[in-house]
Amino acid sequence: MLFAEQLAPPVGFEREPGLVAYPEAVARMESLVAAIAEGKAPETLWFLEHPPLYTAGTSARDEDLIDPRRFPVYRTGRGGQFTYHGPGQRVVYVMLDLSRRGRDLRAFVRGLEQWLIDSLAEFGVKGERRGDRVGVWVARPNTEGELEDKIAAIGIRIRRWVSFHGVSLNVDPDLSHYGGIIACGVARHGITSLHALGCRASMDEVDAALQRNFQKVFGLMP
Repeated sequence: MLFAEQLAPPVGFEREPGLVAYPEAVARMESLVAAIAEGKAPETLWFLEHPPLYTAGTSARDEDLIDPRRFPVYRTGRGGQFTYHGPGQRVVYVMLDLSRRGRDLRAFVRGLEQWLIDSLAEFGVKGERRGDRVGVWVARPNTEGELEDKIAAIGIRIRRWVSFHGVSLNVDPDLSHYGGIIACGVARHGITSLHALGCRASMDEVDAALQRNFQKVFGLMP
């Protein structure tokens, strides 16, 4: 188990019904991060979905926004480039106190990747890391390893050693919505989802897998 040795109270789990507007989500994250840093709130995983939108991380390039009128575009302080959020995609905002967890950002990102990889494995999907790209990737069938598709994205920000923003896993979003951007700045490869790979897992089943595997990597939840 990574990062769990110094863990104090259990990490809180919250699941939001319906679609959450992006500005509302950012405002709540900002508030929670401040409270966690001050010891006034527990570390929290916030599971939600957004209406269709694009976000731009700190490394986003303007030329990767192909259709700026398609959906709202939000500039955000997380790491990474352009990505899409929308219904059918599980977003988990990860607010952890890294001052208790070694203050190792590289190990933290690898932990997030491992969490997603282990969760995908429960559904028979082999997620993989790539040394030159953050996120989780799936080899595209019948391309002899030459092409792959992204199934999960990672973009984080750290303030006072508390993490926020987090991960997104494609369960069954409308993949055509990615057409307005070059996702994560990678034009050569594509985007996939559990349902596109033939796995009909429900969002409830995915959430349960994410909860189980978070505990294995990061520590106990209530």
